[in-house]
Amino acid sequence: MEPLYQQTHKQVHEIQSHMGRLETADKQSVHLVENEIQASIDQIFSRLERLEILSSKEPPNKRQNAKLRVDQLKYDVQHLQTALRNFQHRRYAREQQERQREELLSRTFTTNGTQKKILDIANMLGLSNTVMRLIEKRAFQDKFFMIGGMLLTCAVMYLVVQYLT
Repeated sequence: MEPLYQQTHKQVHEIQSHMGRLETADKQSVHLVENEIQASIDQIFSRLERLEILSSKEPPNKRQNAKLRVDQLKYDVQHLQTALRNFQHRRYAREQQERQREELLSRTFTTNGTQKKILDIANMLGLSNTVMRLIEKRAFQDKFFMIGGMLLTCAVMYLVVQYLT
């Protein structure tokens, strides 16, 4: 029982060091490290089953101590399993946020398509060309007001930061 316990204990410590590597791994290799850790955890669980059987076969004076050591290893491995799941959950949430961010950034917020549809509808309703040109001119002017407002806001924020620091 003792050699198997020592091997299992050593493997638990190796997994703990791999968990530190997990935080610093790049996006491509993080899946490999996760799979490696999960395989090691699964292997440890099978060893723990074997250790439980062996601890029950120990002499009565050593049995309680052997069971305590196996239970401690089992607790440590369950803790590592939970830590791995938490890491995977955080990584998944982070990846989902990045995908959503990229999706939002890839959207074009131009009103050309919408503006064309409005003009088509206006034509169908019989609005005059003069009114439609006024609408187009107003949309063009609104764009400059928006850009000017954004620049003014940035300038005010810059001045506030300079004043407060």
